Amino acid sequence: MAEEFFWSESDEPHALRRRQMLAAYPEIKELFGPDPSGFFKISGVVLLQICAAALVRDLGWPFIVLLAYFFGAFLNHNLFLAIHELSHNLVFATPLLNKILGIFANLPVGIPMSITFQKYHLDHHNYQGIQGLDVDIPSYSEGRIVRNTASKIVWVFFQLFFYALRPLFVNPKPPGLWEALNLSAQLLFDAALVYFAGYKPLAFLILSTFLGGGLHPMAGHFISEHYVFQKGQETYSYYGPLNLLTWNVGYHNEHHDFPRIPGSKLYKLKQIAPEFYEGLASHSSWIEVIYRYITDPTIGPFCRTIRRPENNMLCRRLNEMGIKKSS
Repeated sequence: MAEEFFWSESDEPHALRRRQMLAAYPEIKELFGPDPSGFFKISGVVLLQICAAALVRDLGWPFIVLLAYFFGAFLNHNLFLAIHELSHNLVFATPLLNKILGIFANLPVGIPMSITFQKYHLDHHNYQGIQGLDVDIPSYSEGRIVRNTASKIVWVFFQLFFYALRPLFVNPKPPGLWEALNLSAQLLFDAALVYFAGYKPLAFLILSTFLGGGLHPMAGHFISEHYVFQKGQETYSYYGPLNLLTWNVGYHNEHHDFPRIPGSKLYKLKQIAPEFYEGLASHSSWIEVIYRYITDPTIGPFCRTIRRPENNMLCRRLNEMGIKKSS
């Protein structure tokens, strides 16, 4: 198993590929901009999950757990990736409306995360591979502890906790007004749900979030997106059926190349410029990704590509302006 991250002396690959693709296919710009149909998709899933939660109030706990894993987890993970879409302002034209819809999409998740996610996720795009700024990268502590199959099973099962808590330790950011609004809306919703339907519906929602972020097919994208499965490549796309439930987040090279294209149109990007993606390794099964991550002794948390700030174009520009951005 790797004892250290894979160091790159070059900038992340997406900025260069973006320039090359736009030079060859300027019509790609026609794909830019929000997709308002996302509002109806999000509203439908939120209402469906709330109805499902209300219906479990009289079920036994074994049935609630099974329903959370085989049904609720798919819906809550869909909402998590809807929040990802909203973090890029890809449903409405104005950031304000995207933030509000993100707080609404957050309600069935049970735990406030929409606003905080946006803060850190945009850093992931701007500073890909820079430790301390790109908090998607596992910490050195995770790499040193997760060393065998047993520890990787535990890590994958609880990876949503690592994903959510890592930023607070690696790059803490002070909360603001929007975080307070996100928290207030979530607490009011959770309290109302418990008051009118009891604790089981809320437990169902939180279980759906937790189980859907661990040993679950939907959670395979956490590993498939940037863990190095082929040396020299740091971002991977997934071309499989679960894209239908995940806002096409599997088109991950495409997404990083053009974050301004909504998930509903990413497949068109690949159709317009297929030669830019044909030579890249990709995944066809998120279940296989999880299985391989757990069982392959050469793959672990250190299988990520990292770079120094001076090898990031945005960091260089900020430094030229006298704004130091370091990991």
